[in-house]
Amino acid sequence: MNTEIITETFANKYSNKQPNWGFNGLGYIVYKRTYARLKDDGKTEEWHETIRRCINGSQKIGANYTQEEAEQLFDLIFNLKCNFAGRMLWQLGTPTVERFGANSLLNCWNVSMNSIKSFLFLFENLMLGGGVGFSIRREDIHELPRIKKGVNITHKNTKDADFIVPDSREGWIHLLEKVLEAYFINGKSFNYSTILIRGAGERIGGFGGIASGPQILLDGIEKINKIFQTREGKKLRSIDVLDICNIIGGIVVSGNVRRSAQIAIGDPDDYLFLRAKNWSLGNIPNWRAMSNNTIYADDFSHISNEIWSNGYVLDSETGFAKGEPYGFFNLPLSQKYGRLKDGVMKDSSLYPTDEDNVVGTNPCGEISLASYECCNLSELYLNNISSKEELILCAKLLYKTQKAIAALPFIHEETNKIVHKNMRLGLGVTGICQSLDKIDWLDSCYKELRKFDKEWSKERGWNRSIKLTTIKPSGTLSLLGGSTPGVHPAYSKYYIRRVRMASNDALVTYCRDLGYNVEYVVNFDGSENHDTVVVEFPCETPDGALFADDMGVIKQLEMVKKLQEVWSDNAVSVTAYYSETELLDLKKWLSENYENGIKSVSFLLRQKHGFKQAPYEEITKEAYESKKSKVKPIAILNQNIGSDALEGIECEGGACPIK
Repeated sequence: MNTEIITETFANKYSNKQPNWGFNGLGYIVYKRTYARLKDDGKTEEWHETIRRCINGSQKIGANYTQEEAEQLFDLIFNLKCNFAGRMLWQLGTPTVERFGANSLLNCWNVSMNSIKSFLFLFENLMLGGGVGFSIRREDIHELPRIKKGVNITHKNTKDADFIVPDSREGWIHLLEKVLEAYFINGKSFNYSTILIRGAGERIGGFGGIASGPQILLDGIEKINKIFQTREGKKLRSIDVLDICNIIGGIVVSGNVRRSAQIAIGDPDDYLFLRAKNWSLGNIPNWRAMSNNTIYADDFSHISNEIWSNGYVLDSETGFAKGEPYGFFNLPLSQKYGRLKDGVMKDSSLYPTDEDNVVGTNPCGEISLASYECCNLSELYLNNISSKEELILCAKLLYKTQKAIAALPFIHEETNKIVHKNMRLGLGVTGICQSLDKIDWLDSCYKELRKFDKEWSKERGWNRSIKLTTIKPSGTLSLLGGSTPGVHPAYSKYYIRRVRMASNDALVTYCRDLGYNVEYVVNFDGSENHDTVVVEFPCETPDGALFADDMGVIKQLEMVKKLQEVWSDNAVSVTAYYSETELLDLKKWLSENYENGIKSVSFLLRQKHGFKQAPYEEITKEAYESKKSKVKPIAILNQNIGSDALEGIECEGGACPIK
């Protein structure tokens, strides 16, 4: 099989072209920041070079494109009609795929926190740049052992420590394993040394980036030790497991190159968990910014007043939300249904199984997953697609790469078993609120994709895919294609779009020189994080898009329900905007529709939400024109920019994007 199916000669036909990058060229900066790899000549890739690498990489792992298909896909991706997932854009066609297999290409995971192995799985996949959803239900954490008494773990930076941490991903994971075994199993104290760990600022191979040095590991282990020591002789509570997982996420955020995206899913009556991000209580540790939090809610009656009062109403003193609103995850609906219009899975010939084996979800809530299972995503830009036939072509071509990835080996045997059994995919759609006249195409596309999966799986000797489609948040990829993100309406006609970057990234200097405002990230407690900056881009929404103010929260929810019926057999990720005056209507709609119509959902006050440096901020037309007039046009970037700026791919700022 020819793995160099896209030749340099073919790709160079596009070398003097540029696609219609979205949002005044912001799409190009985001591409350079996030997906353009460093080449041997010291420059970073241009768009045609990235696509060539990725399609040839897909062919190498078994996508099995014909020459015509490969060249069709190249043109479709170049013109931003469809796209690989962000992780695939970054890794396809690189030696890292040979080392890590499918783990290098997939971005989202789920695990139930019921064993030492669960913590290590979370740590390892976060270190590989993925996001992890984790369950801290009582039934899961109850399986964890009681904490041993008298354990003392100390750092001793010498060559004769009990354990010298190797300078590797495996070394960091082994240290955490020894800590967990000491507190959960053997009760033995020990000291450890980080003398071998490379210093801050040194380059990291494989995934790329700059080393943070050992201090972030030392700080994290010390915080974890303190949590265990407060629970000596007792079992961990959900809030303790949440904090340990969040601290692990903080360890992973090394040098702002690897980002850590998490979602914690807990019981609806677990009041410590429900108050974990209630800012009005004070003393909320910064590490809790590492996860979005959600509750298991089988029906509306499980959503208590405590949930509404903690995150959905304004504090009378500050005038802002008391805390972060928690999302809701409907496990029974996720288990029994694919697309809602098809009825229960056991009664539909479309699905290869009677029921899904899910237990949780990924960090953005668009893919329901079994424990140790992963997402496998790609994207369709509905706003840029010109016909139903083109939509179906895009879907089938992307499917072939996704299916090949699902058949690859994974690091963990538990993942191999569940992924190769389910072969779960998630082909997403973005730009929906710019393309209402095209929504009717999605039903036909889904049926064609189901038919193609049956044929292609049989031909390749693979299981049929338990589920195939989704609607994801699509924050970063949507910026490339000028799309409203996923199912979300446009925030406003004119707004500031904030993008996070590592402070030491050369792209920050470039943006500052162009005239964009740059400032340090502000933490929960008001302190500044000098490792990360926020760059502000003035944006104008293209004509024809729906706006959040025009839709209101009920119309947004109706759109989610519609897409859950006709397209997504996994779930629809949404952060629905609401205003204070809509809260009663929101509750009423959920009481009537949630149990049988929504698999996952989260909400955010459109104003007064309390988030510092939120991704979106509405501005007037005059303010937009003023800010735009102060920046220079974006030019082609040929210098070494972007190779150290990998930041969570689809998950902005350490957690999934807040829309």
